[in-house]
Amino acid sequence: MKRIDFRDQIARNKRKSVFLMFSVFVVLVLLGYVISLAFSPEYFFFIMVIAIIFSIGYILISFYNSHKIAIASVGATKAYKDDYKQYHNLVEGLTLASGLPKPKLYVMHSQQINAFASGRNPEHAVVCVTEGALEKLDKNELEGVLAHELGHIASYDMRYMTLVAVMVGMIAIISQIFLRSLWFSGGRGNDKSKAIFMLIGIILAILAPIVVYLVQMSISRKREFVADASAVKFTRYPDGLIRALKKIKADYVPAEKKVSKAVAPLFISNPFGKLSNTHPSIDSRIKMLEKM
Repeated sequence: MKRIDFRDQIARNKRKSVFLMFSVFVVLVLLGYVISLAFSPEYFFFIMVIAIIFSIGYILISFYNSHKIAIASVGATKAYKDDYKQYHNLVEGLTLASGLPKPKLYVMHSQQINAFASGRNPEHAVVCVTEGALEKLDKNELEGVLAHELGHIASYDMRYMTLVAVMVGMIAIISQIFLRSLWFSGGRGNDKSKAIFMLIGIILAILAPIVVYLVQMSISRKREFVADASAVKFTRYPDGLIRALKKIKADYVPAEKKVSKAVAPLFISNPFGKLSNTHPSIDSRIKMLEKM
Protein backbone atom coordinates (compact mmCIF):
# COMPACT_ATOMS: atom_id res chain seq x y z
CA MET A 1 0.00 0.00 0.00
CA LYS A 2 1.37 3.41 -1.01
CA ARG A 3 2.29 5.58 1.98
CA ILE A 4 1.10 9.19 2.18
CA ASP A 5 3.33 11.85 3.73
CA PHE A 6 1.36 13.91 6.26
CA ARG A 7 2.86 17.13 4.85
CA ASP A 8 1.38 16.33 1.43
CA GLN A 9 -1.99 15.57 3.00
CA ILE A 10 -2.02 18.89 4.89
CA ALA A 11 -1.05 20.87 1.78
CA ARG A 12 -3.58 19.04 -0.43
CA ASN A 13 -6.52 19.63 1.91
CA LYS A 14 -5.59 23.27 2.43
CA ARG A 15 -5.66 23.82 -1.35
CA LYS A 16 -9.07 22.17 -1.58
CA SER A 17 -10.40 24.28 1.30
CA VAL A 18 -9.17 27.50 -0.35
CA PHE A 19 -11.00 26.50 -3.53
CA LEU A 20 -14.20 25.86 -1.58
CA MET A 21 -13.94 29.26 0.11
CA PHE A 22 -13.43 30.90 -3.27
CA SER A 23 -16.59 29.21 -4.54
CA VAL A 24 -18.56 30.79 -1.66
CA PHE A 25 -17.15 34.19 -2.64
CA VAL A 26 -18.18 33.62 -6.29
CA VAL A 27 -21.75 32.84 -5.20
CA LEU A 28 -21.81 36.07 -3.20
CA VAL A 29 -20.59 38.17 -6.15
CA LEU A 30 -22.96 36.44 -8.58
CA LEU A 31 -25.95 36.98 -6.30
CA GLY A 32 -25.05 40.65 -5.84
CA TYR A 33 -24.56 41.17 -9.57
CA VAL A 34 -27.94 39.67 -10.49
CA ILE A 35 -29.72 41.73 -7.83
CA SER A 36 -28.01 44.89 -9.09
CA LEU A 37 -29.38 44.18 -12.58
CA ALA A 38 -32.87 43.44 -11.26
CA PHE A 39 -32.99 46.68 -9.27
CA SER A 40 -31.33 50.08 -9.55
CA PRO A 41 -27.64 50.34 -8.51
CA GLU A 42 -28.61 52.66 -5.65
CA TYR A 43 -30.93 50.03 -4.19
CA PHE A 44 -28.24 47.38 -4.44
CA PHE A 45 -25.74 49.67 -2.71
CA PHE A 46 -28.20 50.09 0.16
CA ILE A 47 -28.52 46.31 0.44
CA MET A 48 -24.76 45.84 0.50
CA VAL A 49 -24.28 48.52 3.19
CA ILE A 50 -26.78 46.81 5.49
CA ALA A 51 -25.26 43.38 4.81
CA ILE A 52 -21.72 44.64 5.49
CA ILE A 53 -22.74 46.33 8.75
CA PHE A 54 -24.35 43.12 9.99
CA SER A 55 -21.40 41.05 8.80
CA ILE A 56 -18.79 43.28 10.43
CA GLY A 57 -20.68 43.13 13.73
CA TYR A 58 -20.96 39.37 13.43
CA ILE A 59 -17.29 38.84 12.65
CA LEU A 60 -16.07 41.11 15.46
CA ILE A 61 -18.19 39.34 18.07
CA SER A 62 -17.34 35.87 16.74
CA PHE A 63 -13.67 36.60 16.15
CA TYR A 64 -12.85 38.01 19.58
CA ASN A 65 -15.18 35.85 21.64
CA SER A 66 -15.40 32.57 19.72
CA HIS A 67 -13.62 30.55 22.42
CA LYS A 68 -15.77 32.00 25.22
CA ILE A 69 -18.96 31.40 23.24
CA ALA A 70 -17.99 27.81 22.44
CA ILE A 71 -17.07 26.94 26.04
CA ALA A 72 -20.20 28.57 27.46
CA SER A 73 -22.46 26.90 24.88
CA VAL A 74 -21.50 23.39 26.03
CA GLY A 75 -21.37 24.19 29.75
CA ALA A 76 -17.69 23.21 30.09
CA THR A 77 -15.66 23.89 33.23
CA LYS A 78 -11.98 24.72 33.64
CA ALA A 79 -9.68 21.70 33.99
CA TYR A 80 -7.34 22.37 36.93
CA LYS A 81 -3.99 20.63 36.83
CA ASP A 82 -4.38 19.07 40.27
CA ASP A 83 -7.53 17.29 39.07
CA TYR A 84 -6.43 16.44 35.51
CA LYS A 85 -2.67 15.85 35.61
CA GLN A 86 -2.46 13.50 32.61
CA TYR A 87 -4.58 15.87 30.51
CA HIS A 88 -2.22 18.78 31.27
CA ASN A 89 0.95 16.70 30.87
CA LEU A 90 -0.07 15.43 27.44
CA VAL A 91 -0.96 18.91 26.19
CA GLU A 92 2.30 20.32 27.55
CA GLY A 93 4.29 17.62 25.75
CA LEU A 94 2.43 18.29 22.49
CA THR A 95 2.96 22.04 22.72
CA LEU A 96 6.70 21.41 23.02
CA ALA A 97 6.56 19.19 19.93
CA SER A 98 4.43 21.63 17.94
CA GLY A 99 5.93 24.90 19.15
CA LEU A 100 2.49 26.19 20.14
CA PRO A 101 1.70 28.03 23.39
CA LYS A 102 -0.28 25.97 25.87
CA PRO A 103 -4.03 26.58 25.43
CA LYS A 104 -6.47 26.86 28.32
CA LEU A 105 -7.96 23.46 29.11
CA TYR A 106 -11.60 22.64 29.83
CA VAL A 107 -13.74 19.59 30.49
CA MET A 108 -17.23 19.06 29.15
CA HIS A 109 -19.64 16.96 31.20
CA SER A 110 -20.63 14.30 28.67
CA GLN A 111 -20.06 10.56 28.29
CA GLN A 112 -19.35 10.94 24.57
CA ILE A 113 -15.75 10.48 23.51
CA ASN A 114 -15.23 13.89 21.98
CA ALA A 115 -13.15 17.08 22.05
CA PHE A 116 -12.88 20.45 20.34
CA ALA A 117 -10.62 23.49 20.08
CA SER A 118 -11.56 27.13 19.64
CA GLY A 119 -9.98 30.58 19.61
CA ARG A 120 -8.92 33.26 17.13
CA ASN A 121 -5.22 32.37 17.30
CA PRO A 122 -2.79 30.10 19.23
CA GLU A 123 -2.35 32.76 21.93
CA HIS A 124 -6.11 32.85 22.65
CA ALA A 125 -6.99 29.19 22.19
CA VAL A 126 -8.86 26.68 24.32
CA VAL A 127 -9.09 22.90 24.19
CA CYS A 128 -12.05 21.06 25.66
CA VAL A 129 -12.46 17.30 26.10
CA THR A 130 -15.41 15.35 27.38
CA GLU A 131 -15.37 13.32 30.58
CA GLY A 132 -16.04 10.31 28.36
CA ALA A 133 -12.78 10.90 26.47
CA LEU A 134 -10.78 11.16 29.68
CA GLU A 135 -12.34 8.00 31.10
CA LYS A 136 -12.48 5.75 28.02
CA LEU A 137 -9.27 6.57 26.12
CA ASP A 138 -5.82 5.32 27.08
CA LYS A 139 -2.82 7.64 27.15
CA ASN A 140 -1.81 7.22 23.49
CA GLU A 141 -5.40 7.52 22.26
CA LEU A 142 -6.01 10.68 24.29
CA GLU A 143 -2.72 12.10 23.02
CA GLY A 144 -3.87 11.50 19.44
CA VAL A 145 -7.14 13.33 20.08
CA LEU A 146 -5.38 16.26 21.75
CA ALA A 147 -2.84 16.42 18.92
CA HIS A 148 -5.76 16.63 16.48
CA GLU A 149 -7.17 19.62 18.36
CA LEU A 150 -3.77 21.32 18.46
CA GLY A 151 -3.68 20.75 14.71
CA HIS A 152 -6.79 22.90 14.39
CA ILE A 153 -5.11 25.60 16.47
CA ALA A 154 -1.86 25.45 14.48
CA SER A 155 -3.76 25.76 11.19
CA TYR A 156 -5.76 28.80 12.41
CA ASP A 157 -8.92 26.89 11.60
CA MET A 158 -11.16 29.07 13.78
CA ARG A 159 -10.08 32.24 11.97
CA TYR A 160 -10.57 30.39 8.69
CA MET A 161 -14.02 29.09 9.55
CA THR A 162 -15.11 32.48 10.93
CA LEU A 163 -14.36 34.05 7.55
CA VAL A 164 -16.46 31.39 5.80
CA ALA A 165 -19.27 31.89 8.32
CA VAL A 166 -19.29 35.63 7.61
CA MET A 167 -19.54 34.96 3.87
CA VAL A 168 -22.40 32.54 4.48
CA GLY A 169 -24.12 35.04 6.77
CA MET A 170 -23.74 37.85 4.26
CA ILE A 171 -25.25 35.76 1.47
CA ALA A 172 -28.18 34.77 3.69
CA ILE A 173 -28.80 38.41 4.67
CA ILE A 174 -28.71 39.66 1.07
CA SER A 175 -31.00 36.83 -0.03
CA GLN A 176 -33.55 37.59 2.68
CA ILE A 177 -33.55 41.33 2.01
CA PHE A 178 -33.99 40.72 -1.71
CA LEU A 179 -36.89 38.29 -1.24
CA ARG A 180 -38.63 40.53 1.31
CA SER A 181 -38.22 43.57 -0.93
CA LEU A 182 -40.04 41.69 -3.69
CA TRP A 183 -42.87 40.91 -1.30
CA PHE A 184 -43.34 44.54 -0.29
CA SER A 185 -42.82 45.92 -3.80
CA GLY A 186 -45.18 43.42 -5.38
CA GLY A 187 -42.55 42.54 -7.96
CA ARG A 188 -42.81 45.91 -9.70
CA GLY A 189 -41.14 46.63 -13.00
CA ASN A 190 -42.37 45.97 -16.53
CA ASP A 191 -38.96 45.82 -18.21
CA LYS A 192 -38.64 42.29 -19.61
CA SER A 193 -34.87 42.17 -19.08
CA LYS A 194 -35.29 43.26 -15.46
CA ALA A 195 -38.04 40.68 -15.02
CA ILE A 196 -35.70 37.95 -16.23
CA PHE A 197 -32.92 39.03 -13.87
CA MET A 198 -35.45 39.32 -11.06
CA LEU A 199 -36.51 35.71 -11.67
CA ILE A 200 -32.86 34.62 -11.69
CA GLY A 201 -32.34 36.64 -8.50
CA ILE A 202 -35.25 34.88 -6.80
CA ILE A 203 -33.87 31.47 -7.74
CA LEU A 204 -30.37 32.41 -6.53
CA ALA A 205 -31.73 33.98 -3.34
CA ILE A 206 -33.49 30.72 -2.48
CA LEU A 207 -30.70 28.36 -3.50
CA ALA A 208 -27.61 30.37 -2.50
CA PRO A 209 -27.98 29.98 1.30
CA ILE A 210 -28.48 26.23 0.84
CA VAL A 211 -25.50 25.89 -1.49
CA VAL A 212 -23.12 27.91 0.69
CA TYR A 213 -24.24 25.98 3.78
CA LEU A 214 -23.30 22.74 2.02
CA VAL A 215 -19.97 24.33 1.03
CA GLN A 216 -19.43 25.39 4.65
CA MET A 217 -20.00 21.81 5.79
CA SER A 218 -17.63 20.57 3.10
CA ILE A 219 -14.94 22.97 4.30
CA SER A 220 -15.47 21.72 7.84
CA ARG A 221 -14.98 18.14 6.65
CA LYS A 222 -11.77 19.05 4.80
CA ARG A 223 -10.37 20.72 7.91
CA GLU A 224 -10.82 17.47 9.85
CA PHE A 225 -8.51 15.67 7.44
CA VAL A 226 -5.94 18.46 7.84
CA ALA A 227 -6.12 18.24 11.65
CA ASP A 228 -5.75 14.44 11.51
CA ALA A 229 -2.61 14.85 9.39
CA SER A 230 -1.30 17.50 11.80
CA ALA A 231 -1.81 15.08 14.70
CA VAL A 232 0.48 12.61 12.95
CA LYS A 233 3.00 15.40 12.46
CA PHE A 234 3.02 16.22 16.18
CA THR A 235 3.01 12.68 17.58
CA ARG A 236 4.70 10.70 14.76
CA TYR A 237 2.32 7.95 15.86
CA PRO A 238 -0.94 7.63 13.89
CA ASP A 239 -2.04 4.48 15.75
CA GLY A 240 -3.10 6.47 18.82
CA LEU A 241 -5.60 8.61 16.87
CA ILE A 242 -6.69 5.60 14.80
CA ARG A 243 -7.59 3.63 17.93
CA ALA A 244 -9.34 6.67 19.40
CA LEU A 245 -11.48 7.07 16.27
CA LYS A 246 -12.38 3.38 16.37
CA LYS A 247 -13.50 3.76 19.98
CA ILE A 248 -15.54 6.84 19.07
CA LYS A 249 -17.30 4.85 16.35
CA ALA A 250 -17.94 1.82 18.57
CA ASP A 251 -18.93 3.75 21.70
CA TYR A 252 -21.25 6.43 20.32
CA VAL A 253 -23.45 8.10 22.94
CA PRO A 254 -26.28 10.44 21.80
CA ALA A 255 -25.43 14.13 22.21
CA GLU A 256 -26.88 16.00 25.13
CA LYS A 257 -29.48 18.63 24.27
CA LYS A 258 -27.20 21.48 25.34
CA VAL A 259 -24.84 20.91 22.41
CA SER A 260 -25.66 23.50 19.76
CA LYS A 261 -25.60 22.54 16.08
CA ALA A 262 -23.57 25.70 15.48
CA VAL A 263 -20.77 24.24 17.62
CA ALA A 264 -20.94 20.75 16.08
CA PRO A 265 -18.30 21.39 13.36
CA LEU A 266 -15.73 22.14 16.09
CA PHE A 267 -15.75 18.64 17.58
CA ILE A 268 -13.36 15.90 16.52
CA SER A 269 -16.43 13.75 15.84
CA ASN A 270 -19.94 14.89 14.99
CA PRO A 271 -21.78 14.93 18.37
CA PHE A 272 -25.05 14.16 16.56
CA GLY A 273 -23.75 11.03 14.86
CA LYS A 274 -25.12 10.50 11.34
CA LEU A 275 -27.91 13.07 11.74
CA SER A 276 -25.78 15.75 10.02
CA ASN A 277 -22.75 15.78 7.74
CA THR A 278 -20.39 18.22 9.44
CA HIS A 279 -17.60 15.62 9.48
CA PRO A 280 -16.15 13.05 7.08
CA SER A 281 -16.92 9.46 7.96
CA ILE A 282 -14.74 7.94 10.67
CA ASP A 283 -13.92 5.04 8.33
CA SER A 284 -12.54 7.40 5.68
CA ARG A 285 -10.42 9.20 8.27
CA ILE A 286 -9.04 5.91 9.61
CA LYS A 287 -8.27 4.73 6.09
CA MET A 288 -6.34 7.93 5.38
CA LEU A 289 -4.43 7.72 8.68
CA GLU A 290 -3.44 4.12 7.99
CA LYS A 291 -1.66 5.30 4.83
CA MET A 292 0.53 7.78 6.72
